[in-house]
Amino acid sequence: MPERAGAGAAAQMILELLPEPVILVRGADGEPPEIAYGNQAAREVFRLELAGAPLGAALRRPEVLETIEHALATSTSAEVAFETIGVQPRFWRAFARPLEAEPGAAKQLVVVLRDETDARRTERMRADFLANASHELRTPLASLAGFVETLRTHAKDDPEAREKFLGIMAQQATRMARLVDDLLSLSRIELNEHIAPSGKVDLARTVQDVSDAMRPLTADRGVTVAIDPGDDVGSVIGDRDQLVQVIQNLVDNAVKYTPRGGQVRVALRSAPTVEAARAPSRTGVGLSLLSPDASEGQAYVVLRVTDTGPGIARQHLPRLSERFYRVEGQRSGGTGLGLAIVKHVVNRHRGGLAVESAEGEGSTFSVYLPVAAS
Repeated sequence: MPERAGAGAAAQMILELLPEPVILVRGADGEPPEIAYGNQAAREVFRLELAGAPLGAALRRPEVLETIEHALATSTSAEVAFETIGVQPRFWRAFARPLEAEPGAAKQLVVVLRDETDARRTERMRADFLANASHELRTPLASLAGFVETLRTHAKDDPEAREKFLGIMAQQATRMARLVDDLLSLSRIELNEHIAPSGKVDLARTVQDVSDAMRPLTADRGVTVAIDPGDDVGSVIGDRDQLVQVIQNLVDNAVKYTPRGGQVRVALRSAPTVEAARAPSRTGVGLSLLSPDASEGQAYVVLRVTDTGPGIARQHLPRLSERFYRVEGQRSGGTGLGLAIVKHVVNRHRGGLAVESAEGEGSTFSVYLPVAAS
């Protein structure tokens, strides 16, 4: 008997340590089922003391209650998927397995809950990604196919039309090449996103190098880039090639939306804490698109890119870093992946990303990155 008691205590200890919610449901004939036990993970999920609580207090979805009550009454196994509604909806799958009960004793059932939220979101993202990517590629492909057919028939002997159509075809081919490059770049970044970089990057020098490289583009569009390097801005922990990509995407977006004769401002500032780094730089609507885990004593360098374009309406701000998302009415000719790449690079660097904008007042995108040790 002592050995059995010791085994029972060990089993309960093991259940308490399991990461998945486990509850023991008990029910006698003619009585509503109740929860006899819930492990620590279950108590954290349902946020109530489970022992002695009615089953409906924890699992409120009718289809879940019906499935578990039927499994309990018939002493059979069952499983059911369900969704919990809250600030962040979560997807669960409940597995019910009956326990042998002594004659005359109440029936018992073990219910294990598996959180399938990440898997469901990943599958949804994959489906959305494939749908968007195929759509983005199909449009220029259809255009190319149409012009090829025209060149082979009606425009075959028309030099002026032929030259015009070949120019459009070259533009569409460039668009597809840029899309494929961005897709490959995003894939490579995501592959190593969990591995933080360990290099040291002089962000002020990198910003200047990017500005110099983009000078022909900015001159062609009649836009100037003004750099404010700040005072005593230290180096950051990072991968220089990826940070070049971040700066290029942010400056390129700013240049696209700034009217001819306008100016794009790029500023660097030191911030002693993550709260200081998140502080808004201007009046208007601001939103954090990515926040790092706060580390005590960690200082940051803040990179802000400000344009004088049309600005962005409040309802569009939360979706700016989604893949292929474009603000309606503001067609930049890009792939819709630039800010998604920025977000994933910054996430790999354990930094943050924020946007401040209002219609008619331009936009400011801020990236803040951890300062490297001296």
